Amino acid sequence: MHPRRPARPAAAALALTASLAVLAGLTAAAPASALAGHRNGRLPAVTPVSETATLFDDEQGGNANADDPAIWRNDADPGHSLVVATAKEGGLRVYDLAARQVQALPAPGGPGPDDSPGRFNNVDLVHRMPLSTGRADLAVVTDRGNDRLRFYRIDRDRPGGPLTDVTAPTVPAVFSASQEEINDQRTAYGLATWTDRATGRSYALVSRRHETRIALLELTAAPGGTVGYRLVRTLDLPSSFRLPNGSSWTPCGEPGERPQVEGMVVDPADGTLYAGQEDVGIWRVRADLTSAPVLVDRVRTYGVPAVYDAQTEECTAGADPGYGGRRLAADVEGLTVVDEGHGDGYLMASSQGDDTFAFYDREREDGHAYEGGVRITARSRDLDGSEECDGAAALNQPLGRAFPHGLLVVQDGHDGPEDGPRTATGFKFVDLGEVLDALDD
Repeated sequence: MHPRRPARPAAAALALTASLAVLAGLTAAAPASALAGHRNGRLPAVTPVSETATLFDDEQGGNANADDPAIWRNDADPGHSLVVATAKEGGLRVYDLAARQVQALPAPGGPGPDDSPGRFNNVDLVHRMPLSTGRADLAVVTDRGNDRLRFYRIDRDRPGGPLTDVTAPTVPAVFSASQEEINDQRTAYGLATWTDRATGRSYALVSRRHETRIALLELTAAPGGTVGYRLVRTLDLPSSFRLPNGSSWTPCGEPGERPQVEGMVVDPADGTLYAGQEDVGIWRVRADLTSAPVLVDRVRTYGVPAVYDAQTEECTAGADPGYGGRRLAADVEGLTVVDEGHGDGYLMASSQGDDTFAFYDREREDGHAYEGGVRITARSRDLDGSEECDGAAALNQPLGRAFPHGLLVVQDGHDGPEDGPRTATGFKFVDLGEVLDALDD
């Protein structure tokens, strides 16, 4: 373990303000309407249309473990759009709209035989970024194993596959000061991209594994059509919280590990970052990281004291003081925005602990009111639903005849019927129109 770098004074002040905002929010009672309909059995069920081939996280399967998807729309031919998805040590997978694999790209190795190998964690897209060779759509990936971002140009009809690695060879580690720190794996983890409409500049917001830190990186054009980045600033979310009874609460975890963030998304309409702190809840903050974070919703176990048992590697919980939310079962995972135009739509979150998906009003003025939830359940014995979902992505635009009402892609942490002795994962493709209809019922 390496000592944590001190937060910048501005970041520390924002974290303190955030803690006070949380305490103030806890004193307000949630409206009864917001607390209705949260039991799993009362949530509507939607079934997937298709699924990707199972990935197996073992040597035989190339240590491939599905994690996070992004949907790239082919504006010239929407029916030939793509889904780009991470497979951790298995690298990247690219799928067509029938969930068939069209390309697989390996994660790079470590610099030495004893160093951590590449491990692709999260993915997001940047559209029409100006490069030295012209504008291009990019898939941006956090390489958790090497603590770096990697960039892939998207050319739908390129021979050999639509993705080409255009990462500048000189890109630095995002958080680590040495290879030893990289091997400790407190590295680049969650990811969201953002293009500032006022300046046209593109950014990546990257969280740090086992820490509360989020970094803002500006993406830069490098020679030969490659892409690099530079650090703009960082923000540390709180790791402990003052409760209304005057006590202090810290989410339980392994010693030295702080409550981390993974799922993130930026609402392009107003440049707001939503960040899922797994054991805490969903935060809202300006995407340039210059505002105090506000906690939009909390997990059910927020404020519950617990003690870590080193032998079982589990936390034993105490009595619930009743400060938690009603919709999210830790971990809070994949976040995505469902855009219905004119600022309307939803913020969707994967409630990993109870295999559900929560939808919040996208508009800040409405206090991000909870609008309902769904479950993704089995369509047949061979096409199961989504359990313990990590990443998710939604695109509310027509995608040809396959998905005329938009597409939702969710990770499945237990891909049946293959799930058994081998860790089996994959991605489910869901008709977004059916999801929105279920919310309206």
